[in-house]
Amino acid sequence: MMFDTLLIANRGEIACRVIRTARKLGIRTVAVFSEADADAQHVRLADEAHCIGGPRPQDSYLRGDAILDVAKKTGAQAIHPGYGFLSENADFADAVQAAGLVFVGPSGASMRKMGSKAGAKDLMAAAGVPVVPGYTGEDQSPEHLQREADRIGYPLMIKAAHGGGGKGMRIVRESDEFAAHLESCQREARNAFGRDRVLLERYIEHPRHIEIQVFADHHGNALHLGERECSAQRRYQKVLEESPSPFLTPELRAAMGAAAVQAARAIDYANAGTVEFIVAPSGEFFFMEINTRLQVEHPVTELVTGLDLVEWQLRIAAGEKLPLTQQDVTQRGHAIEVRLYAEDPEAGFLPGSGTLKTLRLPPPSPHVRIDAGVVEGDTVTIFYDPMIAKLIVWDEDRPRALARLREALAACEIHGPKSNVAFLERLVRHPAVVEARIDTGYLDRHLDEFLAPATAEPSALLGAACACLLAQESAASTAAAASPDPTSPWALADGWRLGHAGARRLQLLHGERKIELRAHGHGGEYRIALDGHTHALAGARWQDGVLSLRIDGAMHRFRAEVAGGLVQVHDGRARLTLRIDAGDRDGGGGEAAGDHRIRAPMPGRVVLVQAQAGQAVKAGEVVLVLEAMKMELALKAPRDGVLAELRAAAGDFVEADAVLAVLEE
Repeated sequence: MMFDTLLIANRGEIACRVIRTARKLGIRTVAVFSEADADAQHVRLADEAHCIGGPRPQDSYLRGDAILDVAKKTGAQAIHPGYGFLSENADFADAVQAAGLVFVGPSGASMRKMGSKAGAKDLMAAAGVPVVPGYTGEDQSPEHLQREADRIGYPLMIKAAHGGGGKGMRIVRESDEFAAHLESCQREARNAFGRDRVLLERYIEHPRHIEIQVFADHHGNALHLGERECSAQRRYQKVLEESPSPFLTPELRAAMGAAAVQAARAIDYANAGTVEFIVAPSGEFFFMEINTRLQVEHPVTELVTGLDLVEWQLRIAAGEKLPLTQQDVTQRGHAIEVRLYAEDPEAGFLPGSGTLKTLRLPPPSPHVRIDAGVVEGDTVTIFYDPMIAKLIVWDEDRPRALARLREALAACEIHGPKSNVAFLERLVRHPAVVEARIDTGYLDRHLDEFLAPATAEPSALLGAACACLLAQESAASTAAAASPDPTSPWALADGWRLGHAGARRLQLLHGERKIELRAHGHGGEYRIALDGHTHALAGARWQDGVLSLRIDGAMHRFRAEVAGGLVQVHDGRARLTLRIDAGDRDGGGGEAAGDHRIRAPMPGRVVLVQAQAGQAVKAGEVVLVLEAMKMELALKAPRDGVLAELRAAAGDFVEADAVLAVLEE
């Protein structure tokens, strides 16, 4: 029998997703939240919500005892862990069961079999599932690991045995690099997972990452729902996911599906899980791990199968059998997912935070799905993953799905923290993605191909941006001239105004690059001078966010907006966002020019200090390591010199722009 009340032990878009599915099934929902999430969307969406602690995950969402207290107090009969936080914590799953509640997921025993990558590989090998050759032993001394690495050969991968999400992974290509990579990997694993055990395995060059969605019930039934390809990755973090994989043949798809079900049966699995494989260019595939939870990218599977995987989770947790057999599972069309993040790709994908002053996403339709945990006006905080929303599209085939995705991304408008929208637009047009030949390391090897060029903004986009500013100022001048108070200084329409036929100077900033243009003309007819070239603008019409105008005689159409000191234009293929520069600004005076301070680029915790006051350092040498928003940032010396001061120690929490170290001048 389905339970009456469900507690969701998570936040963000997955919490919202579970709440909506539960409501569809007539289940009452209870949310938990941290102090930072008091006004979050999942809190507002649930039937009831309770605060469980401070903003840091360890003070709230990782507190199993506090979550269970809320469950008992509210009469919840089951707990859905979402993904992340406690979703793969075997002790929490056991505690839920011991409290007489239902854990929506596999048992703690099944999780423990997969909780160690080393143990999981041994178990899968015994079950006949292909695994990558390597070392999974308990002897973790650096000397023994070095010998095993040399035996396996290079390149090889060091992986945190208890890790996930791209944390605690290093590629080693030479024997003499191994020790340094091992130390770095163990430190990151210790900080992220509390354990620093590692395993070694052969590194497959130019691999594909393909995962199989599996489900099993408590009656001995198991099946798979097809694959997702997640080969577009940056630093082991998935960037684009799709289903079906354009790489798999029907024979390879059947073999991988059967291996995935075999893997699930080997650990007596129940509920939703994902079996991840690494696939060589030859088609040879190897088991990587089982994620014992629902995956972030599950919507692409839902769109091609027409199934609600969260509903399946809840029904199986309630004791029901799988609703379909393997023969009943069908797939139709092609689905692709990308994740919109508050991050700055041009600054090394530095995570961002702040208020979403503008958040406009394409409206949901049979072809477009939005999974979001925030709305316009909400804040992306420093304490959690900076994802804004998942954008998922569907169409009858892959080319049409890619076209849908390009249209959907073009319709996105995000102001406040910087976002990765422009990066994603370049990604989905890149030949390696369009031709389905991307591998897991391609983005890291060719990242510059996906980033905006430092200079040479497209002249058409720049012309459109100028037209927006000129049209806005023209409207202001017209309104001022019609003022009922002719003595008001705001009624002047002199040379400063656009009505004057003289030159008008426009100053814009593209990143750190200053762009200065001169506009000659009036009444909608202008000549724009830039870097020795002149372009003619005419016939501009700007209505409901759509700008059309002739540039050098050719008609163009753009999405366009001027707001919050920014002008943004989009021609359907690429976007250009410029800051309006009101004049020369003080960039910090001599302090910036002195290049002698090391600052925190964002709030975070210092996890390592690799130098001391009085020590000589070289330009580019790592001085401190900062942990922020689920990643480590190496803070390096800006030049050669001697450290005069160190103002932070390991364990300190620091604010953005805080000076952490000072070089002698």
